Amino acid sequence: MDLPPQPGTPPDGTLTETVPPQGHRIDQDPQFRTLRRTFRGSAFPVTVAFLLWYLLYVLLSGYAPGLMGAKVIGNLNVALLLGLSQFASTFAIAAWYARFAGRRLDPRAEELRRRYARSAVVTSGEGA
Repeated sequence: MDLPPQPGTPPDGTLTETVPPQGHRIDQDPQFRTLRRTFRGSAFPVTVAFLLWYLLYVLLSGYAPGLMGAKVIGNLNVALLLGLSQFASTFAIAAWYARFAGRRLDPRAEELRRRYARSAVVTSGEGA
């Protein structure tokens, strides 16, 4: 059974030493690991906090209807105010993350992208 040629294999089928794919090299880079750690250190805690906040809202709605139905101002009750604050917190988290990523993640990612793009051009030009 003939298999199609694999990337990096010449058409005549002889094997040559190939450059590892970009993903194999970049994930070993200390700057990439720092970038990934920075992202995880910010995104995961905020995600967990928001999910807990949402779970609290759901649990209060189900198990504390008296509290959730308590009127705060006019016809506005606790449930409505907490529900609306879910939307407000979603937009606040999105705005915070956009600013955080713009300051701490994007510049590092762009530097890695440039460096590995240059390395790919150099690597692809070496065999010629």
